[in-house]
Amino acid sequence: MLIHFSSLSSTPPPSPTFFPSRLSSSTPSYLEFPFKPTTHLFKSPFPSISCSSYAKLLCPSTNRIGFRSCALPGPDFGNVESVLEAAGVLTAIIVVHETGHFLAAYLQGIRVSKFAVGFGPILAKFNAKGVEFSLRAFPLGGFVGFPDNDPDSGIPGDDENLLKNRPVLDRVLVISAGVIANIVFAYAIIFTQVLSVGLPVQEPFSGVLVPDVRPFSAASRDGLLPGDVILAVNGIELPKSGPSEVSQVVDIVKKNPKRKVFLKVERAKQDFEIGVVPDENFDGTGKIGVQLSPNIRITKLRPNNIFEAFNYTGKEFWGLTYNVLDSLKQTFMNFSQSASNVAGPVAIIAVGAEVARSTRDGLYEFAALLNLNLAVINLLPLPALDGGSLALVLLEAARGGRKIPLELEQRIMSSGIVFVLLLGLFLIVRDTLNLEFIKDLL
Repeated sequence: MLIHFSSLSSTPPPSPTFFPSRLSSSTPSYLEFPFKPTTHLFKSPFPSISCSSYAKLLCPSTNRIGFRSCALPGPDFGNVESVLEAAGVLTAIIVVHETGHFLAAYLQGIRVSKFAVGFGPILAKFNAKGVEFSLRAFPLGGFVGFPDNDPDSGIPGDDENLLKNRPVLDRVLVISAGVIANIVFAYAIIFTQVLSVGLPVQEPFSGVLVPDVRPFSAASRDGLLPGDVILAVNGIELPKSGPSEVSQVVDIVKKNPKRKVFLKVERAKQDFEIGVVPDENFDGTGKIGVQLSPNIRITKLRPNNIFEAFNYTGKEFWGLTYNVLDSLKQTFMNFSQSASNVAGPVAIIAVGAEVARSTRDGLYEFAALLNLNLAVINLLPLPALDGGSLALVLLEAARGGRKIPLELEQRIMSSGIVFVLLLGLFLIVRDTLNLEFIKDLL
């Protein structure tokens, strides 16, 4: 999800978020120089989240031997349904974010000119009560548009219902509403999960599970089968299972290309040893072509009454929030080591599709984590995020209501947009090259 995987400007120019963008027409306004002075609540098409936030989701399915630590499971295009589900979750979360901005403005009587789902060329649109609602070609973004500085709107610049002319508190509410909407949506998702399917509880067992073995891989040739449990590698016992044990197996295999690795395997309650010779990957590391996950058994915790439901929901909500905040802290404190864990929309959909294939229940947690990632990231005081727009409004308040020059605001926001675009393009290219089926083609 720095997801992404979702901001605003007060009087300012468009402000993208990190689930992050917006286009005001079929031509991106950030490609127009000089920038058109329009006000938008922006969702960037380039969500970026920390993969480590998905630790509990990824452990069962994304530690694939022979790929880099950040290698991603590619969307299984033979299972389009799971890819569409993941894309639908991402789109719904951005729509909720934008709806928060829209309702906060509309209910205060602030003029709104556009509400768009997606970005790029318009596929369909209709007008209602002076607002253009549109569906655009690329559904990984969205925006709410305001006619504040639009010379074609015919609205006088001193109209009290323009966002830029509203008191600071009104604008703060509009800017913050997207984040609030995502937080409320995350809580609602968890509450729905608690009532419908229950919360998963993990019981760890020894060893590392092999859920899948790729055809014609080293593991397949040497006799490893789906469902096997690896109890030891080269004589090193694997105790109670967890992510560290999975990493331990991966590391040993990577360090031994074309050299036999001895695996103690449990199959049908019988233990025996298998010797596997890892193939050499393009980067010189070993790979055997298996999917690994912690050897855990999952049971469901269900509430006995509505009070327990709220109790379980609150604990899970705060637990996920802590994970997101901790991931963000680790990203900033150890950026050189954790930068590779930042993911864009391609990675988010790849992970979501993998979760959907593994367990439909996992989509609840996946959606909740994306919402919380989007909310937290957008609160950062950076030019391209809601937090950046909020900082400008608060700076105005600190200056006694004296507005920051529009040209300066536009320069600040424009620099943020350019940064988001470059980062987003980089993440899309990197994450695409890290997809499993793309690696197989290279």
